[in-house]
Amino acid sequence: MNAVERLQRLFLQSLEQGFGEPEWNRQPDSLYAPQRYILSMGGKRLRPVLSLMAAEALGAPAEQALPAAHAVERFHNFSLIHDDIMDEAPVRRGKPTVHMQWGLNTAILSGDALLVMAYESLRALPADTLPQALKVFNRTALEVCEGQQWDMEFETQDQVHEGQYLQMIRYKTSVLLGCALELGAAAASASSEVASALYAFGLELGTSFQIHDDILDAFGDPDQVGKQVGGDIRSNKKTLLYLHLHAHRPDLLDTWAADRSDAKVDAIKAAMMDAGSLAHVEAKRRFHFDLAMEALGRAEALGCQTADLQSLAQWIFSRTA
Repeated sequence: MNAVERLQRLFLQSLEQGFGEPEWNRQPDSLYAPQRYILSMGGKRLRPVLSLMAAEALGAPAEQALPAAHAVERFHNFSLIHDDIMDEAPVRRGKPTVHMQWGLNTAILSGDALLVMAYESLRALPADTLPQALKVFNRTALEVCEGQQWDMEFETQDQVHEGQYLQMIRYKTSVLLGCALELGAAAASASSEVASALYAFGLELGTSFQIHDDILDAFGDPDQVGKQVGGDIRSNKKTLLYLHLHAHRPDLLDTWAADRSDAKVDAIKAAMMDAGSLAHVEAKRRFHFDLAMEALGRAEALGCQTADLQSLAQWIFSRTA
């Protein structure tokens, strides 16, 4: 069993045992059942694992970072509930979304309660680390909201620049990975220098991760990705691939704008290859991954045992789904 599997199991055991307990026992159950539902959906559990890994990298027991792990996982799932409402998404991970299963009002309330319980999780951290942990968590929570707002605005915005898109994905996705690591470091009483290096590692790894997701959406193997490819192309989502192609072939994108067919996907993918869009975005993915590894090197120079984090990063970079 590798470190990721071991820490996933530790986290899931604590979740099943009702870490922080209230959502398993409080009433009305209709408020907490949606939380149990979304938390049981699975997924990579990447954020809580990063918190636990950060603590271990500093020589502390992983259990010491469980409050941080549950805080970031609860916050992440709160954001998923609300994102699905805003996107009017009917399905998540092959199951009905919370608002489809319980209705809009209950989904909003249950998500709000999950956010409160993320803060309740943080309260279990050592008292001397709590002020800094709250500062990091609050900053991250606001940035995630800002990223989501930008993402929605980009849908109707005529011009989006590459830098704007990168800032959006850093806020919407990457900062929470950085936060998970920084909170795990705080749980192990790390120095501010180590915590900052681990945060930078998570921020850059998350940026590379999201760029990779955009590539897989267009060019991944549908059998491995687990969904029909080309969803972003069909909906004209302004990913880095789209933005690069738009700079070279706006006429082509305009021609296909109202189309959602397989022919559109094939034509746009071929154009992305010809215009160098795929190569450009792959280089961006590698650039941010290299920055992540540089940051991890700084953490190692400060005394972190980074072997497990390096292995996880390499797996994330080479994944096909």
